[in-house]
Amino acid sequence: MSKRSVADLKIGEQATIQAFSDQVMSLKLLEMGCLPGSQICLISKAPLGDPICLNVAGYCLAMRKSEAATILIDN
Repeated sequence: MSKRSVADLKIGEQATIQAFSDQVMSLKLLEMGCLPGSQICLISKAPLGDPICLNVAGYCLAMRKSEAATILIDN
C-alpha cells in the first residue's frame, strides 16, 4: 500500500503528517509549521482544485497542490 499525501485529502478530512517526499521542499514546509506528528485538515480548495487551504497548528495555510503532494500522511 502506498502512502497517501495531503493532496489526496477530501474537504473536512483530517490526517497526521508522517514524513516528506521532497527533501528541499521539506525545509520550507517545516518553517511553515508542517511538523511530523501534527494534525492537518483540508479546509477548502480553489474552484479548479489548486491551491488548497489547510488547517495546520491552529492556522490556515494555503499551498499549491504540488507542494501538498510532498507531505505524506497517515490517517
